[in-house]
Amino acid sequence: MSITEVYNRVVGWLTDNDVWESFGKSALRVIIFLAVGRLVVWVIHKTIDRVVLEREAKRLPSHARRMTTVGKLMKNVTSYVVYFITVMLVLSEFGINLGPLLAGAGVLGLAIGFGAQSLVKDIITGFFIVLEDQFAVGDVIQTGQFKGTVEVIGLRTTRVQSWTGEVHIIPNGMINEVTNFSVNNTVAVVDISIAHEEEVDRALEVIRYTMITMKDDNLINAPEVLGIQAIAATGVTIRVIAECRPNTHPVVARKVNMEIKKALDASGIEIPYPRMVTYQRNEKGGVKDGA
Repeated sequence: MSITEVYNRVVGWLTDNDVWESFGKSALRVIIFLAVGRLVVWVIHKTIDRVVLEREAKRLPSHARRMTTVGKLMKNVTSYVVYFITVMLVLSEFGINLGPLLAGAGVLGLAIGFGAQSLVKDIITGFFIVLEDQFAVGDVIQTGQFKGTVEVIGLRTTRVQSWTGEVHIIPNGMINEVTNFSVNNTVAVVDISIAHEEEVDRALEVIRYTMITMKDDNLINAPEVLGIQAIAATGVTIRVIAECRPNTHPVVARKVNMEIKKALDASGIEIPYPRMVTYQRNEKGGVKDGA
């Protein structure tokens, strides 16, 4: 084929009204697809923002970041889905057969799924941890043998720092059971023992007065004296409970112990202590008691 023939064909194709009409229709449809896709993404994002804001208003300020993370994840997922569908529609307008393309993508996705099952499990579990509001950054949790404060929640791993400073990086797929200590108020339980020789009613009165006058920012209500918890060979055990803010029961328990110890010392009430009784044999072979 000569250059002249090629030139004539190109000129004939460029001057063909049917070709330009078909091209204009395809271009118009592509623009409509892109515009509709963009509009759908905008509507979905606005809806997600509204839902997230409504849920943020009902939550503590420390949990607001969690809801923002959920909103971003949902926005990304919906954007990818809508844009993928839009690209497929645009490619179909250019005469590209989508069957083999989708089949190839499916085979590739299946191969990746089989080769990275643990990674997929970690990502899915991490998404539901954030979506279901199981725990947040700053919460004290325990999962398996790990307990500590949550530092980072990712889609693949969660980082937890123990109270002794160790940082545990836990794959989300391994988080099967979680205990969250930062959601509800906790109860500090304190057992105080007094000697058998002391008057129990007087000791209860002293402890009750001490608990009523005790002040602590972590307390929800004044500590309650339940009464005698146990009677042992060494003394009588009195139980005190105190409702306090989430995960503050160790601090409150130490404060209660200190206040009760000061009050008992000021009132002259003794706590049990080890005692030893000795027997001394006299010259006539008898036994004389001694302490």
